[in-house]
Parts: sequence; structure tokens; C-alpha cells
Amino acid sequence: MELNGTLALVTGGSRGIGRAIALELARRGADVAINYNSNSAAAEEVVAEIEAMGRKAVAIQGNVADYASAGNLVKQAKEALGGLNCLVNNAGITRDKLLMAMKEEEWQSVIQTNLSGVYNVTQQAIRHLLRNRETGARVINITSVSGRVGVPGQANYSAAKAGIIGFTKAVAKEVSKRKILVNCVAPGFIETDMTAALNQSMVAGAVEMIPCGRLGTSQEVALAVAFLAGPGGTYITGQTLVVDGGLTM
Repeated sequence: MELNGTLALVTGGSRGIGRAIALELARRGADVAINYNSNSAAAEEVVAEIEAMGRKAVAIQGNVADYASAGNLVKQAKEALGGLNCLVNNAGITRDKLLMAMKEEEWQSVIQTNLSGVYNVTQQAIRHLLRNRETGARVINITSVSGRVGVPGQANYSAAKAGIIGFTKAVAKEVSKRKILVNCVAPGFIETDMTAALNQSMVAGAVEMIPCGRLGTSQEVALAVAFLAGPGGTYITGQTLVVDGGLTM
């Protein structure tokens, strides 16, 4: 399998897009550490599915918004897997509200989790990734089309996701000569628990704007991540792969 030898940490890997990413990497031969913040039962379900494929998996609790917790998460993942050569920064939250009504806590919590969380984990994982001098390593950050075009009611989320794109480009330039490739995947409207909770008229309106005429799936995002993590991504760095059905073209 194309990802044999891949030792991956997926943050926010217990549900939705993160879960799909973890399972797809495992299907292709990776061993995976599943990070979760609060839902241990969901994380253990993902671990069980991966182990049923004959791959190694472990669930690790950790809040990526906290620097010390993120460092402990990286340390545990490296020890459990016997190394680390792939990091997928997927953990994120939303606190949607128009700017004039947005509280400081709603701004800070989204920035701290979605943007600072990527720094907290990546900065403390980078020395482990650098040890893969022969085979190289990958960092794949999950951003959003909201970080490319801006979405009303998501000033906090759009700012954080745009920041991830800039972070990705800068870090890619820093570490590419050390064989670490750093890229983004930017999902559009994807079928998740989040979209399931939306008013159906809102969902229908969103679908009308998508040239492909439907919402995307978590699996389609996972396939994009697996591509960047695998042999197809060996000459790609600093880029954003958009998975949005044509919404932002």
C-alpha cells in the first residue's frame, strides 16, 4: 500500500472530516494517532476501525489551543507510533456571528483553536518531522474556502483559515529543503454534523451556488489529503488544494 511506513497524527480525528482522513490514511497503510478534545468514545471507535484494518492506532486526548497540551499530544503520538512523519492539522471550531454582535471570547476561541492550534502542534512536531531525512515528511493543514473568499458571519473563522494559508506558505519555504512538504486542503460546503444542523433552506441556497450541484463529502476531502500525503504529492508544497465543487472558481 502506498502509505506503508507513514506514521500520522490527525488532530480533531474523532469525527467528521478528521475521522474520514484518519480512516483513509489507514486504508492506504498508515498507522494513525487520533487526537480528540472531549469525545473519547468517538475516538476509540475510529481506533477500533483502524485496528480492524490491521494497522496501529491510538486515541490521544489533547486541546490544541493550549501549547503545553499540544506538546504532550505530539510527544504521546510519537511514542505510541514509534515516530512521526505526517501531521494533519484538522482540529477546529466555529462561533459564527455577525461582527457587530461577536463577543471577544467568540473571536479569541476560534483564533486560538483554529489558527494558534496549528502553530502549537506544528511548532512542537517539527523537530520530529525533521528526523525523517531520507524519506521526508508531510504537513497537511485543513483550511477552508472561508479563508479564501470570506463569509458573512464568520469574520473569526475566515480570519483563522486565511491565516492557516499564510502559515502554510511560510513554513513550506522554511522546511522544503529538509524534505518536509507543507500544504493545505480547503473544503467548501461538506456534509458534516455542522451542515446537518443548518436550516435546510440555507443548505439548498448553498447548493445552488455550487457548480457541481451538491455538497461534498468528508471522504472526498480525505482523498485529497491522502493524495498530498502519498507519492502523488512529492513535488507539491506551499499550495492550497480546494475541494469545493467549483464554488470559488
